[in-house]
Amino acid sequence: MVTHTLRTATSELMEQMEITSQEIERRKAFLEFGADDRTALQEIDELAEQYADEVIDDFYRHLLRFEDARAFFRDPHVLEYVKRRQREYFLGLTHGEYDLRYATERLAIGAAHERIGLPMKLYLGMYSFYLRAVATRLFAALADEPERARATFLSLMKLTFLDMGLAIDTYIEQRERTIHEQQEAIRELSTPVLQLRERLLILPIVGVIDPQRARQLTEQLLHAIRANRAKVVVIDVTGVPVVDTVVANHLVQTVEASRLMGATAIITGLSAEIARTLVTLGVDLSKMDTMGDLQEGIAAAERLLGYEVVRRGAPAGGEG
Repeated sequence: MVTHTLRTATSELMEQMEITSQEIERRKAFLEFGADDRTALQEIDELAEQYADEVIDDFYRHLLRFEDARAFFRDPHVLEYVKRRQREYFLGLTHGEYDLRYATERLAIGAAHERIGLPMKLYLGMYSFYLRAVATRLFAALADEPERARATFLSLMKLTFLDMGLAIDTYIEQRERTIHEQQEAIRELSTPVLQLRERLLILPIVGVIDPQRARQLTEQLLHAIRANRAKVVVIDVTGVPVVDTVVANHLVQTVEASRLMGATAIITGLSAEIARTLVTLGVDLSKMDTMGDLQEGIAAAERLLGYEVVRRGAPAGGEG
């Protein structure tokens, strides 16, 4: 049985993957897995019980011959736990219940292997080993009934490919989720909103701005304006190589949104290429306060806030 936490995670995964009872039935129909296949596998359930431990032990002896596989099972307690789970999995192939609960267990196992970073090649290799090991024992046990042995093995192959499909989908879904989370983290790191002094924020933007990132930086900026009660924001785009129509308009909207929040936005670091692009695109530059570089932008922001910067050591009253 999977733990409560794992069940919850698996339930969320199934929802994201749109795995329902109807979807499982569609997959079985595509593989032509029907009532006869279910009966055939149920009839060898007792046989599977007899050779389950032997197959599992043989498989892990084979697996642990490879260094890249041994790295995942150096802890003997982990190895024993995994072997117990594999035995449950193996016996589940012939229990005859191939419904949504069956799929849930398969997805949980696939998700667990993906989380520990087990390569897909090793995971799929398990299926190959199982099929070969079972084929040998099945045809030996049913030596007097070769046609039944062949039909039963084909039923097992159909079910195995059902499991493989679920496992691959799980790996893909989990990997895409990980990539998405990493991208979000990178975006947050690449668009920090910094407080330079009281009521003054700086948003340095580096790299390509796509529509999603543009929306994100606007949300971060508006949240920071409110949290810091900022009155001036300097948005530096020195590190932005290119701006298209969507991003240009979003930049204008960011300036307007900042104004609605009570903060003046100053854009700094516009390159000649981006400036020409903005003009060509017909962006209303009258709504944007711009400065040549970040230093000029900060100086303008400080003037708006009433700060006066005096160089240390400068003669008082302008005397020589």
